[in-house]
Amino acid sequence: MTAHGATETSEAAAEVSERRLHPVTPLRRAWAPVAVLIGWAVHDPDGAQRHLTRLTTTTLLIGLAVLVPAAALYGFCSWWFTHFAVTGTELRIRTGLVFRRTAHIRLERIQAIDITQPLLARVAGVAKLKLDVIGTDKKDELAFLGADEARTLRAELLARAAGFAPETAHEVGEAPSRQLLRVPPGVLALSLVLTGATWVSVAAALVVPPVLWLFTHSLWTVLAVALPLLGAAGASSVGRFVAEYDWTVGESPDGLRIDHGLLDRAHETVPPGRVQTVRIVEPLLWRRRGWVRVELDVAGSSNSVLVPVAPREIAEDVVARVLPGVSVPGPAALSPAPRSARWCVPLWWRGYGLAVTDTVFAARSGLLRRSLALVPHAKVQSVRMTQGPWERARGVADVCVDTGANKTVRARLREAGEARELLAAQAERSRTGRRDARPDRWMA
Repeated sequence: MTAHGATETSEAAAEVSERRLHPVTPLRRAWAPVAVLIGWAVHDPDGAQRHLTRLTTTTLLIGLAVLVPAAALYGFCSWWFTHFAVTGTELRIRTGLVFRRTAHIRLERIQAIDITQPLLARVAGVAKLKLDVIGTDKKDELAFLGADEARTLRAELLARAAGFAPETAHEVGEAPSRQLLRVPPGVLALSLVLTGATWVSVAAALVVPPVLWLFTHSLWTVLAVALPLLGAAGASSVGRFVAEYDWTVGESPDGLRIDHGLLDRAHETVPPGRVQTVRIVEPLLWRRRGWVRVELDVAGSSNSVLVPVAPREIAEDVVARVLPGVSVPGPAALSPAPRSARWCVPLWWRGYGLAVTDTVFAARSGLLRRSLALVPHAKVQSVRMTQGPWERARGVADVCVDTGANKTVRARLREAGEARELLAAQAERSRTGRRDARPDRWMA
């Protein structure tokens, strides 16, 4: 490196100002040593009980007098050694008390930035930023920032990712949004009651433990089975209601915004152009009311629900915003599986259907829980035909399309000749679709 280059580098480094997280962060991190002890006790309850019975009251008080300051010191030190900075090309996060780690997140590789506020964080007025980045399975996060600072930083990062100059990105601010949909709490609660999975999990939690007690008379066996079942029943009913409470979808230049949560509020963004697959799910007991659920596969993002429940017409309008130019094929437009397929999947073969429009590859499956998957032609990464020995004997085959979210949509049990023609035609549609696709950028 020349002296001139070294001078430029030092000047650029001097211009980057590193910042610390919110001062309440040490309180959250101080719980880490306590959580380790609780985890050890849960993992080995007998050993924990033996050790606790050996300790006297004085020893316990001395232990607490050492543990609490040590936990507080750990929280303070971990906060003190954590910094972040936004440079012209990246978000830099330095963490680590003993082993230092520096994450360099390229701004153009940021897929989405979500803001979440757990209950205690809402009380303290702080928020957490979660970043979806291309090529990483785990989200990087900044926890915690002041609520206003989090929103300002999110807007600045999105503006930088959209191509705004560093000098003007902080002036862009949060893009305005227009509300498209809000799910009333009563509708959400009724939809959960009408969901079969909820009743199956509740029935299993109520029936299985008494049956086990009759056969084993072992309390530990009953608890080992009952607790996971109760947890699953709570997650599928109360947990979903709490997580999907006050679900609101808004439209803004940086994508569709989703706000939800009763205790923990989440502010998520579905980035434009990144949606790989949309599924319109229709449980059996929802059909008389015309309700559907809309799920997503987004490349590099964990956002998986777009609409928890809504009338079909309103849900299709939201789908049209996340997949511009796409219209959802109606039941009459879906071509059913041939009658010869009834020997491959008895009864359930009636649930399969396929429609290919100018914009999407649409495959339906399921009888009790119908699911219509929509894949824009431009998002198809590969297409293949599969045919097992029994399917070959019946003259049918499956056509599979793979998307950029590492998911596969399968059009099952098509007539073999139709499947071969569909394979060649879909490959051509995907090639031309990618050529004409809109750019995957915010605020484009």
